Order: sequence, then C-alpha cells, then structure tokens
Amino acid sequence: MAVPWKALADPRAHLVPAALAVWLVALCGLRWTWWVVIAVAVVATALALVLLRRCRPAALALLVTSPIAACWLSPPLHAAEHHPLRAAATRAEVVELRLEVVDRPRGLRSTGFAAKQGGVDSVLLRAELDDGGQVLLLAPAKRWRDLLPGQPVTARGALALAREGELTVALLRVRGPPSEVGPAPVWQRAAESLRAGLREASTVLDPEPAGLLPALVVGDTEGVLPRVDHEFHTSGLSHLLAVSGANLAILCGAVLLVLRVVGAGPRTCAAGAMAALVGFVVLAGAEPSVLRAAVMGAIALLALVLGRERSALPALAASVVLLVLHDPALAVAPGFGLSVAATAALVLLAPRWAEAMRCRGVPRGIAEALAVPVAAHLATAPLVAGLSGEVSLVAVLANLVVAPVVAPATVLGVAAAVLAQVHDGAARLAVRLAGPEVSWLVAVARWASGVPGASVRWPGGWTGGALLAVALVVGWALLRLKRVRALLVALVLGVGLVLVPLDVVAPRWPPPGWSVVACDVGQGDAVLLATAERGRAVLVDTGPDPVPVLGCLRRLGVRRIPLVVLSHLHADHIGGLAEVLAEREVGAVAVGPARVPGWAWAEVVARTRSAGVAVLELTTGQRLDWPGLRLEVLGPRAGPVEEANTAVNNASLVLRATTAAGRVLLTGDVELAAQAELLDGGVDLRADVLKVPHHGARATSPAFLDAVRPSVALVSVGAGNRYGHPSGALLDALARRGALVLRTDRDGDTAVLGGGPGTRVARRGDPLPP
Repeated sequence: MAVPWKALADPRAHLVPAALAVWLVALCGLRWTWWVVIAVAVVATALALVLLRRCRPAALALLVTSPIAACWLSPPLHAAEHHPLRAAATRAEVVELRLEVVDRPRGLRSTGFAAKQGGVDSVLLRAELDDGGQVLLLAPAKRWRDLLPGQPVTARGALALAREGELTVALLRVRGPPSEVGPAPVWQRAAESLRAGLREASTVLDPEPAGLLPALVVGDTEGVLPRVDHEFHTSGLSHLLAVSGANLAILCGAVLLVLRVVGAGPRTCAAGAMAALVGFVVLAGAEPSVLRAAVMGAIALLALVLGRERSALPALAASVVLLVLHDPALAVAPGFGLSVAATAALVLLAPRWAEAMRCRGVPRGIAEALAVPVAAHLATAPLVAGLSGEVSLVAVLANLVVAPVVAPATVLGVAAAVLAQVHDGAARLAVRLAGPEVSWLVAVARWASGVPGASVRWPGGWTGGALLAVALVVGWALLRLKRVRALLVALVLGVGLVLVPLDVVAPRWPPPGWSVVACDVGQGDAVLLATAERGRAVLVDTGPDPVPVLGCLRRLGVRRIPLVVLSHLHADHIGGLAEVLAEREVGAVAVGPARVPGWAWAEVVARTRSAGVAVLELTTGQRLDWPGLRLEVLGPRAGPVEEANTAVNNASLVLRATTAAGRVLLTGDVELAAQAELLDGGVDLRADVLKVPHHGARATSPAFLDAVRPSVALVSVGAGNRYGHPSGALLDALARRGALVLRTDRDGDTAVLGGGPGTRVARRGDPLPP
C-alpha cells in the first residue's frame, strides 16, 4: 500500500482527493436524492480523518471541501426535487412562464428533406425561472433558434417530466413563438455577430468543409452534414465537432506566441492570454469542456503572473472543484467528464510515455506526437464506449494524422470571425486559407470510417464503460509484468490473426447470392434488388438520412444503381437521395403519379437536375427489365392526391419484383384504402417476400395478407420509434400465416438469398447460411 500514499504525498496531487470528493458528492446527489449528498460528504470526511496522519495536505483539502460541498450543493438539489413545477409536470399542465435563456438553443435535426430550416425544425434550450429553477424547453426552430443567453422571454406550453439525474425541474413543450422577448446582454450580441460572420464567410467553401469550420472553431454544428457527423464519430474525431479545452489552448498559445515575439513580459503575456480566454468563452458559449479549460487556464495564468508556474494537475483539480460547486449539473455532463479525463491523461500519462519512448531511441517530436493521442484516447475510451456503445479502433491513427492541421484551422477560423466584423473580403481570405486544413479533416474522417472494422460494438451505459475501464487497467497491469508481456502480445496477435481474416479479408457480410436486402436505415425504407451484374442493384427508397443508406450500399459493394425508385415523397423514404446521387452512379430516378408534398417534389427535382439524372414517372402496368431482375408496377391508379399523410401513403408505388429469390412485393406505405383498391382490381399479389407496408403499421388488412401469402416478411422500422411500429397485432397475423418476420430494428440489414432450394435469409452478423 506504499504507492498510493506516495502518490497522495506528491504536492501536485493534494487537491485531487478534494476534486474527486466534490464530483462524487454532486454525482450521487443528482443520481439519487439531496440527502445522499450529506451521507457521501460524511464518508469523505471520515476518510480524511483516517488519512490525516499519512498524507496531511491531501487529507486537509478533503476535510475542508467535503463539508463545504455538502452545505453548498444540498440546498439547490433539495429545491429542484421539491419545485412546484414537478408536480404540475405529472399532470401535463399548460402553463405560461417568464424565463431567462441560459444557453444557446441546440438544433435538433429533422429527417430527410423536411429540414426546411437549415437541417433543424426544433430546438432545445435551457432557461431559468425567477426562483432559480431550471426548465428545458423543446420549441420550434422558427424565432426560438435566434435567442441568446441572458434574454428574458415568456413561453407558453405543456409541461412534461424532466429526466432523472438532472437539476431541470420540468420539460416545457412549446408550440408557438416566444413573447415579451427582452434584449440580450451586449456581449452576447457581440458574440453572436462574430459567430454569424464566421458562418457567412464559410460559405465560400464547399458544403462539407463550410459546415465543419464553425463546428471546429465555436461548436456550431447545425451546418455539419449528417454524413460528416457520422464519419467523425466512427473515426474517433467527434471531439473536433465540439468546442473543448484544446480550442482554448490553441488560441491562448497563439496569443502568447505573438506577445513573446514582440518582447512582452510575463505579466503582459498573461493579461493578453486572459483577455483571449474570456473572449473565447463568451464566443463559444459555456460548454462544460470550455468552462473546465477556462478555469484551469485562469489558474495557470495567475500562477504565471505570480511567478509560481507549477504542474497543470493542481489547476485541473481546482477547476473541477470550482466548476462543480458553481454548476452541479456538470457532474453528469458527458462533455465535462471527457474533457477532464483527456486533460488528466495528457498531464499524467503522455509525458511519461513520451519520455519512455525517447529513452528507447524514438525522436522527441515523434514520441510526443504518439503519446498525446494514445493517452487521450485510452483515458476517454470507457466514457465514449458507455455513451455510444462503440469503440473506435482507428481513433489514435486518425487523430495523429489530423493533429498538424487542427491548430492552424482553429486560429484562422477565429481570425475570420473577427475580420468579418470589419471586412468581408479579409474574412473570406482567412476562410480560404483554412479550407485545405478543414478539407483534410473531412478526407481523413472519411478514410478512417471506411476502414473495415473501424469501430466495434460495445455494451453501452455505465456497465459498458466500467467493463472497458477494467479491461484497460488489467491490460496495463499485465503489460507491466515482463513474464506475461510476451504471452499477452502473442494472445492479441493470435486473436487478430483469427478475426482479421474472418471480418476483413473474408467478411461474413454481404452473404453470397443475395437478391433482396432491406437496409437498416432507422424509421424509413431502403430496399435493394440485385441484378445479375456484380456491383449493380436497383434501390427502392433511400431512407430518412444519407448515412445509413450509403453504409448499406458500401457494405453490399453496390457501385452502380440503374434506377432509384421513390415509392412516395415522404421524408423517411427520400432523405438520402441527394447523397446517393452524389456518391453512386445512378441511371435515373423514378416516381409515381403523386407530386405531394410540394416541397419534397421541388427538392427531388432540384437534386436530380443538379446531378444530371433524369426523372421518370412509373405508371400501372409498366414493366422494367435488367439481367436477373424484372419490375412490374401494380399501382397506384393515377389521380389527384391530397397532401394529407394518409393520402400520400396510399399513393405509394406498389411493385412486384421477380428475382433469383422469387417474387417480391414492395408496398411503400400503402394503407387500407390502397390495399382494398388492389384487391378489388383483381391484381395478383402473391409473393414469396413481402416488404410489409408502412413499417408494420396496424393499417394492413387480413385480406391483403391472405392474398400475398408470403414466406418471408421484411419490416423496415426504426428502434424505439414514437409511432409504436411494428404493430403486435400485425406481427401475430403474419406469424399465424407462417411468415418468417425479419425486422431491421432488431436484425439490422436483412437479406433474402437466391440460388438455392426454398427461401433462405441472412441477417447481418449471422453465420453464413448453408
């Protein structure tokens, strides 16, 4: 037990137990109840008394901070738990509240082309009541998205229960615009002017880097395209999409460098860096990682002014104490935890690992470049795994490759935001200079996310995070034992030699001989029909977003699409069209007779015209042939269609595909009226495979199922959707008729195979069928 006492005796670590205790006190209070704060503080105080003789400074810090944390944090937690709005929220009361906006509204992306307001149709924002209670607002983007922190507003809406483990007393669902809107503080208006200037200047770049630059600099992610967002998460670069302490370090470092070049003294340098620090916090907003870095930076700059430069560890511990006492909600904020873990790794691990590599002959620059991303990735991996349910295997390499361009892109982006206030041309020049760096980030993320096995699934939540943390600690401990080090390395190599040939060289997906695949695109449709030509397939619908359908095409090796069929023009069927047109060779796009909703039809016309692809109208009775595939149009009948959802659903194209796996009936979202029309018209609906109408909604008649008599039913549906799809009654009806039901929400991509006896199926990740 000597090592822990020595670690606590280190002067740099005196505040670490205090920081952990304050964090734990707030965490327990939020997860359970206010009186747990007092209980945890009592335990921490008793532990401090036990440690007092062995490591006096650390014990004294713990002895002081624990009671302070209990006294400081328990009143607001008690007040939040017993706030009157909590009782009103249980009754879903409609109320009108006078509020003050706490942070910038965060946009929620809509699906597909429904993003009529820059990809956002609703926003989330925190606001504070006059009595100090906090409310989370879910509001329409129009007029709400432009509010700034510090603005007083009046909001009317229906109350709902807040999530557990938060200080928020209720959720307010707002439908109308804000009223009695007061002015924002002058510094917030100045900051928004800077952010708007950066967004406007960024439009000189292509759409992908143009949306990424504001995210990289100030955390404005509304312009980030869904595909880029997915690729950054898969490649382990998602931290670049949120403002973090790294941004602050880059900016303050640049200011210090300039001041030192001109010969400024330590105090002048510290004052200049402090001004940059305050300005950037206002510009970027009070994000958890920014607040952590700002407090830590302020403490370090104060030490610089006093001539007492010390290790960053005390500054980090002090920042945790101050920030959690100021805002207990940070104790459960993912961004705050990731920021603290990464910084602690850079302070404690990276220098030692870099020094160890230098002792083995690795040049200093290379050693530091390797040690920093490895330390940060390993320290944050348990938290990332718990949050996302994935572990990136390419994150270290991807971060290493992009590291040289992050700093210049950030500095140039900040310069563009400032220059936009005085000269548009100068701002655009700064953005153009940042363009190659931002484009490099996009290219690296795309390459890394496309590597086979770039990320692996992992249990999510607290259990998954703790499991990975234990695995990392055990692995580190084993590597320190020389006798088992060689055995461990051999074991890892052996597992790699087994898994790499199976999952990369000879992957289990796609299954050979696939004829039909229902892609897992969430709450939407995307079905691929293979032709006899390798790498070529017809695509029916494109899902709500581009990322899932592009991933499905990539996994199946589909490079050419002779025809994209849009069964109807709802967003969950056409959302990925633009990216499919951009990323694959498409022969034509086919639609039915309906041209509603009008905005969606206008988008389809614009996207196809931009891509130079023809739009065809399919009519009942029409037949299309490719090698190994035939499509026949069974419905609908032509006629005027209203914009009501049911009418649009019933205007879906109904197709019968003849494939190597048999007959496949593709039904779009047809409901009872359209099904009855097909039955009354005497249409032959018999099929081996049924793409179940409308994601398994209840509106499918027994007579329709009797007419189809499928052996396989494919349900394209999103997990946890708010519509209750698929209907249990419909699933029971299919089962009673002997159909094998495959659901994308549970089975992922699902394939029907041809070339063998009977109807064979495969789910992505299953062993290959015989």
